[in-house]
Amino acid sequence: MNQPFDVAELAATYANKSPQDILKLAFQHFGDELWISFSGAEDVVLVDMAWKINKNVKVFSLDTGRLHPETYRFIEQVREQYKIAIELISPDQSKLEPFVKEKGLFSFYKDGHGECCGVRKIEPLRRKLSTVKAWATGQRRDQSPSTRSEVAVLEIDGAFSTPERPLYKFNPLAQMSSEDVWAYIRMLELPFNSLHERGFISIGCEPCTRPVLPRQHEREGRWWWEEATQKECGLHAGNMIAKG
Repeated sequence: MNQPFDVAELAATYANKSPQDILKLAFQHFGDELWISFSGAEDVVLVDMAWKINKNVKVFSLDTGRLHPETYRFIEQVREQYKIAIELISPDQSKLEPFVKEKGLFSFYKDGHGECCGVRKIEPLRRKLSTVKAWATGQRRDQSPSTRSEVAVLEIDGAFSTPERPLYKFNPLAQMSSEDVWAYIRMLELPFNSLHERGFISIGCEPCTRPVLPRQHEREGRWWWEEATQKECGLHAGNMIAKG
């Protein structure tokens, strides 16, 4: 990072700027140390924008071991199209194997998705982010009105920062709507996950994701057996912390 900066001030200054401007700010301060989080869904827009600014952009994706085959193929498609390495972060086997041995492969249908996500997503992400100074996500405010409506374009990560090691989090697509994202994908003919053609909007692990019906909100296809307020896995827990 070149110079320390006032996060709140910059977040306010950049609140209405374009995703590209926000990414330029991120690269200006963190250069090749900025990591892009790619989920195998609409985050391809974020990857495309970042790659056009910095061809050396670093990208990672969480491989939970339970993704759809279509998602794995899409990750490879993006890797090949942009000629970039996409670092796949896997669960810690020393934590995953005892969990599966004790609870089986589908315990989340009975006792909620929190524990499984903790092992397959949160711990691997925490491990990755402990080595990172800044990351950028494809979070958008319209993805979940109850937990993401106040997502800032820049923040100190409320879930993965420590007092000794602040983690800077950029959300360049925060203001974009789903319509904006798909207009960008279509206009530039970007690759996309083929599941989107089958009614999937928000795509996560295969057992916890299903298509949505017309006029249903996209998050209704995630963890559909749980209450609407529980439709976060913890990757962006800071959203809820920030809202109190």
